[in-house]
Amino acid sequence: MRPTPLPALQDNYVWALGEDRALVVDPGSAAPVFAAAERGLQPAAVLLTHHHADHCAGVPELLERWPGIPVLAPDDPRIADATERVAHGARLQVAGHQVQVIGVPGHTRSHVAFLVDGVLFSGDTLFSMGCGRIFEGEAAQMHASLQRLAALPAATLVCCGHEYTLANAAFALAVEPGNRALASRLAEARAQRHAGEATVPVTLATELATNPFLRCDVPAVRQAAAGRLGHVPRSDAECLAALRTWKDGFNA
Repeated sequence: MRPTPLPALQDNYVWALGEDRALVVDPGSAAPVFAAAERGLQPAAVLLTHHHADHCAGVPELLERWPGIPVLAPDDPRIADATERVAHGARLQVAGHQVQVIGVPGHTRSHVAFLVDGVLFSGDTLFSMGCGRIFEGEAAQMHASLQRLAALPAATLVCCGHEYTLANAAFALAVEPGNRALASRLAEARAQRHAGEATVPVTLATELATNPFLRCDVPAVRQAAAGRLGHVPRSDAECLAALRTWKDGFNA
């Protein structure tokens, strides 16, 4: 079953998996879910990866229209509408789907990802060719979170919270300009955006070949980080920290 990205707000995606008993992931706005409902979508549950408003602000309106549907979210008091709190390692049956919860702190301290039937909803932790800003964690924590995701099967479909692919690709090329897989992925993403299509989902295999934040053990990526640090990274986590600081101020 292929997930459907529902564009929301400026560059967010609300994700839907299924139609008649659909999982709705990170509804920062209710409007695209309501529009999908006109085409037959029937939400059966809501999954929230973290507390930021652009990922959960639409929940009250969804509950008003579909009262009683479960809302699964991390154990964080900043998420007020959760009906069930989830944590790393939980395995649940939700609306006929097998849902595995993966703790991925770093962007926020309570961030989780959801693995559902071979589809990864990564929120703002793992993006196509990028990762989220480190707001509430540390680089070592974000690195550990990304490595948890990197260890999933290569065929896993990555569904992230934002359409950041082209901007992330520009940075990734600055880090690893000789990466042919990255150049190919950028060409594909440009064609997708030109056609008005989303650049995600994308396979984890593609991310492992193109995303610098998943490639901190690759010599070319470490060399690029060394140029920012002034020394060879002492660890993969230090490499990631250097890349993330560089990305925070990067202009293509």
